[in-house]
Amino acid sequence: MESTPGIALKGYSYFHDQFVEKKTDILQTRLFLKKAIVMRGERAAEIFYDTSLFTRKDATPKRFQKTLLGEGGVQGLDEEEHAHRKHMFMQVMNEDSLDRLEQYFEEHLNHALLSWEKQEEITFYKEIEEVLFRASCDWVGVPVKEKEVQKHTEELSQMIDGSGGFGLRHHKGRKARKKAEKWIMKLVTEKRRKEKKSPGDSILSQFAFHRDLKGKLLKKRIVAVEILNLLRPIVAIARYITFAALALHEHPQYRERLRKDMEKLDLYFVQEVRRFYPFFPFVAAKVKEEFEWKNVVFPKGRRVLLDLYATQHHEDIWTNPNAFYAERFSTWDGSAFNFIPQGGGDYNQNHRCAGEWITINLTRIALDYLVSRMEYEVPEQDLKIDLSRIPAIPESRFKMQHIKRSLHGIQVK
Repeated sequence: MESTPGIALKGYSYFHDQFVEKKTDILQTRLFLKKAIVMRGERAAEIFYDTSLFTRKDATPKRFQKTLLGEGGVQGLDEEEHAHRKHMFMQVMNEDSLDRLEQYFEEHLNHALLSWEKQEEITFYKEIEEVLFRASCDWVGVPVKEKEVQKHTEELSQMIDGSGGFGLRHHKGRKARKKAEKWIMKLVTEKRRKEKKSPGDSILSQFAFHRDLKGKLLKKRIVAVEILNLLRPIVAIARYITFAALALHEHPQYRERLRKDMEKLDLYFVQEVRRFYPFFPFVAAKVKEEFEWKNVVFPKGRRVLLDLYATQHHEDIWTNPNAFYAERFSTWDGSAFNFIPQGGGDYNQNHRCAGEWITINLTRIALDYLVSRMEYEVPEQDLKIDLSRIPAIPESRFKMQHIKRSLHGIQVK
């Protein structure tokens, strides 16, 4: 059965509902007219991230490469080539570097809060996207003119939004990626010209002068893809931060509890936001050599999807998975395969998102602002999350009114 129309109509719930109805962790289907296998669950993730069984080369459909990921990036590499390129990313994920990113985020969030106070109403999601874009550019060392901030933020936003869309939304995502890559390629050219004899220490410089396994500089377009693989995921955190605001609104009992014990509860709350709310639904790989699991043959070359959303809502892993309950993470076992909102496995050897802790920490900072550093009103609006829309976001993008700074954790009206 061809699944592409079903995914377009039902989105995240398409395979999830089938898994639940059939009480299985594996489905055989067709995707874009080609046979495919879809899996969910902890054991499925362990198998999926076994590099002896699966390859990422040519696994991701072109429509996602031309919007979300870019062509030739680290996500599509394998083995030694992947490890070498992934090391380039992991080098900038050190404690000092991540501390700087958090400082930039707070600085821009404080500046934005001053602006929000002067406005009757804001659309929180769009505002946070811009704050994250500014912070990510400061962190990576990407110069951007003030008059171009909104334009480039929108380009990255459209790349993310267009990845799961069809028709015009997808077309906008493709067009936005071309513009963004062209912008970064120009910066790479300038870096290589100005710093040829003495490369700087910015992340942009490190990537611009990174050499592959053969000792050659990466092509400018590949550098642009990888720089965008830093900027774009940071902008995408706006979804989680918006979901955190929504969770506080829908579960107001957590607000006072967070104020009283932020250091203990905030991580659990953020992790539950990442588990409960929909982010990206699948990751893809192809079978290296034929094998069998659960009486299903995995032929060589067959595309396989690991369903992240269905794993995050697996009834055998999570008690009452469709309920928001942050305290469940007080007893979570820390498995690299049962909680995988941004992929699973090892950060260095597998394709788990290198910036996962960036997501967690920036969302924790934003949560602190939402709970203790600002007061606001949530007007009547459509906050419904349409699971047929990939990637999902509240319909109204979460509007706020009458925002004020708060130094004492004043209760939201």
